[in-house]
Amino acid sequence: MRIKKVAHCLVRVPFSETIHWGSGARAGTTRPHCRIETEGGIEGWGETQCLIDSVPAAFRAVTDIVEGYPVCDVERLHRHVLGAGYYHRKRAAVMATAALEMAMWDAFGKITKQPLWALWGGAWRHEVRAAAYTFTRDPTDLAKRLGQLIDAGHSSFKVKIGFDAASDIALAEAARTAIGNTELRLGVNGAWAPGTAKRQPSKLAAFDPAYVEQPLELSDLSGTALLRSAQSVPIALDESAYTLQDVSQILQAQAADFILLDPHQAGGLWQVIKAAALCEAQGIPVGLHSAGELAVSQAAYIHLASAIPNLSLAIDTERAYLGGDIAHDIPALRNGAFDTLDRPGLGVSVETEMVNQFRVDAITCAYLDADRPDWFPIKPAY
Repeated sequence: MRIKKVAHCLVRVPFSETIHWGSGARAGTTRPHCRIETEGGIEGWGETQCLIDSVPAAFRAVTDIVEGYPVCDVERLHRHVLGAGYYHRKRAAVMATAALEMAMWDAFGKITKQPLWALWGGAWRHEVRAAAYTFTRDPTDLAKRLGQLIDAGHSSFKVKIGFDAASDIALAEAARTAIGNTELRLGVNGAWAPGTAKRQPSKLAAFDPAYVEQPLELSDLSGTALLRSAQSVPIALDESAYTLQDVSQILQAQAADFILLDPHQAGGLWQVIKAAALCEAQGIPVGLHSAGELAVSQAAYIHLASAIPNLSLAIDTERAYLGGDIAHDIPALRNGAFDTLDRPGLGVSVETEMVNQFRVDAITCAYLDADRPDWFPIKPAY
């Protein structure tokens, strides 16, 4: 049950195309992966999000803590990392911790011969709906992309807006026309200034969005609460909702109708379960934020969504853009949904040769745009 070895590496899988959003452009997804081995020879895999260099730096330091740890001590690990001084770099620390914690759960599930959802209270649902992402500021291109995603069976769509005030409306209108009465989500990524946020929802309401996501800068919970109370379009938060404490503050401020959680940003799968429970007590549905998950994290998402009752929102996914992966038995996305995974642990078999194919030594920045060398994102943008 105790951790004997930890190995880790950076993996970068290219996207099938460069995606554009209000905060920059990305041509691939870089994910730190770790593999632990227990004293009994059981292997566990973990994955996390990585957009900047502070995450692998924190991960290298955090690995020193876990030697000899029982794989079931995930709560202790989370608190140990922060208590070791990494609360000073909390956003990097929680991402680093998430990979190790995920690997510990994977190993624990294999030891107990149970899928993770069975360790978390059983399967609440047996199918996990997925919301398709779009990344374009061209309304004509958006309509074409949405048509393809409808043909693939999706019934929930997340459209990135937040480029400028005019395209917010044009993209929402094009999306509603393309998808008919199906679910439309609009992601702003904190691009609106408070004055813009007073004007845009009334214009967007005609397109009946399920919610507008992260309309204001992530720390402005008081402004988001005022916006939520002053107009009819529901508000979702994700960038504001990294940690358990963040979620608690959102609930106290009454700043969101929906919250999108992320185990990589929370510090682990167990932290997401606890945050979802806080939301459940307030009647708030939750979903899962996507940042280009590969097979290991995608499996973890499916287990979370299978087990958590109020994780009723279709989970975000960027799988349509991946140009590869690190496992052959990746969770299948069929007709806009994933099936529950029944194998022990995470239920995916990472292939070492596939990992080696995509190994890299550095992170390619996700917040800049090579086509605009003098540009950088600001929040709020307009």
